[in-house]
Amino acid sequence: MKAKTLTTITFLFFTFITWSQLPKGFSYIRDIAPSIQRELRYCNHNNFVGTPIDGYFDDVLITSTLTAKALKKVQNELVKKGYSLKIFDAYRPQQAVNHFVRWARVMNDTLMKSEYYPKINKRHLFKLGYIASKSGHSRGSSVDLTMVDLKTNEELDMGSPFDFFGKSSHIAFEKLTPQQKKNRSILQKTMVKHGFRPYKNEWWHFTLRNEPFPKTFFNFPIK
Repeated sequence: MKAKTLTTITFLFFTFITWSQLPKGFSYIRDIAPSIQRELRYCNHNNFVGTPIDGYFDDVLITSTLTAKALKKVQNELVKKGYSLKIFDAYRPQQAVNHFVRWARVMNDTLMKSEYYPKINKRHLFKLGYIASKSGHSRGSSVDLTMVDLKTNEELDMGSPFDFFGKSSHIAFEKLTPQQKKNRSILQKTMVKHGFRPYKNEWWHFTLRNEPFPKTFFNFPIK
């Protein structure tokens, strides 16, 4: 075999290894809590941008290992009550955050406005805190999720859809039905019990309280 060919194969091999291995302290959720359901929205067109997002190459969930272990405890408790977690987003590479920022600056790109931000002018997304140049997701210990009824395999009604930009997504929003309030309460209390901190403006967003990488924003791809 020629030296040049051997060098090329070696380069491709080590590139594959680099892309396939997660950084130390990270895990695939499927390896720790395989019964957790997923719908990685940013891996397809069903999201507020309307296109797959940079850095999402495969429908797999990655978090810090500590987060995955905490989620397993949440899942075990919910399953006993007839529910399952369903995760929409977990670790998010910085390149995906950069994609959101670029999109937010293109004022005439409003493909998904009617579904995700019908009452908000896109130019105000930064000021209102819906888009930012850094995301806690890139630290590896934040997750966006809901609950599913195991009997019907349907998502529970939480009063607003995931990633909906509006007051109805706020934890303190009061104009909910009794069942919607109950559903949110079960999710919030169970997540908090097992070490997660909720975010006041998004009922679906939680961050591990003692996250292992509080100041590091990662950029490795999801695959």
